[in-house]
Amino acid sequence: MGVISVSAERKVSAPAPTVYGYIADYREHHPKFLPPAFSGFEVESGGVGAGTIVRFALTAGGRTRQNRQQVAEPEPGRVLTESDTGSSSVTTFTVTPDGDDCTVQINCRWNGAGGVGGFFERLFAPPTLRRIITDELSRLDAYAREQAAS
Repeated sequence: MGVISVSAERKVSAPAPTVYGYIADYREHHPKFLPPAFSGFEVESGGVGAGTIVRFALTAGGRTRQNRQQVAEPEPGRVLTESDTGSSSVTTFTVTPDGDDCTVQINCRWNGAGGVGGFFERLFAPPTLRRIITDELSRLDAYAREQAAS
């Protein structure tokens, strides 16, 4: 058993405060750039930033897992985390200014299983999850461009 960590990052064509606002707003913006792997997204409480609790299903590698995430902001305006209330999984969004644009990194970490199941988890989960978060980053960039154009 060990920690599994999967990351992806991308330049997003909008200022860092704007993009952070999209990520932190789970009622109005965040659901609009989630990939199809996410379904049943709902805000249980809160809605913007720290203290928000959301539920959704994530389908990856042919398996669907229910998630209940609590949002925190260890560095408001720059770092936001979603911690699964039923597992060790933590997803961290880091937004870094880059001129008129910004760079967004998504990192997912969790304690992997042991034994044969853990071997397959370490082999297959990272590339599958990396595809999903890379898609999410692409969708976030497209969403930011759409918002700027409207």
